[in-house]
Amino acid sequence: MFESLRGQYLIAGRHLEDPNFFRTVVLLVEDNEQGTMGFVVNRPTDVEVRQALEGHFEVPELDDPVFYGGPVEPSALFVLHNLPEYSDGEVPVLGGLYLGNSAEMFERIVESAAAGAAEMQFRIFAGCAGWGPSQLKGELDRGDWHVVDAESAELFESDPYMQWERLLNRVSKKRYILPDYPGNPEWN
Repeated sequence: MFESLRGQYLIAGRHLEDPNFFRTVVLLVEDNEQGTMGFVVNRPTDVEVRQALEGHFEVPELDDPVFYGGPVEPSALFVLHNLPEYSDGEVPVLGGLYLGNSAEMFERIVESAAAGAAEMQFRIFAGCAGWGPSQLKGELDRGDWHVVDAESAELFESDPYMQWERLLNRVSKKRYILPDYPGNPEWN
């Protein structure tokens, strides 16, 4: 029987050297028999939201970074946000966290953020991570990833640069102690 991992974090194992996923945390936003989709949540880019959205609609001065979401469809933009009134009736990815990718959604969210909506939290991602049917299961069985419960507040409040290490430490406290691999095994 299929058990969905939607709303979970994938924490890259210490030995996973694929440059797309080295030391990443991926939030899974869709997981079913047809495949899996998620976003790398701990890699902000040098591109600001206003730069990414210029030319599509009037964009206020927002210096929030666009995050690298993954290697699939790198020119596509997606937004994760915490406002149910902007969900268009979608089921939340996890408690209080919604996914959008329409131009109208981006415009509403960016305008609300620029207006100073105190409760508004969002992240914009360029690209996503994707796995075909059973592909992620194979990677999990091989030990490439660890699965951890995700929390929406943690996504927005964490220092993205420390998120991988912090969540991996949480995994190692729950399980046996993981071996500490150097970035390059030749350094041993």
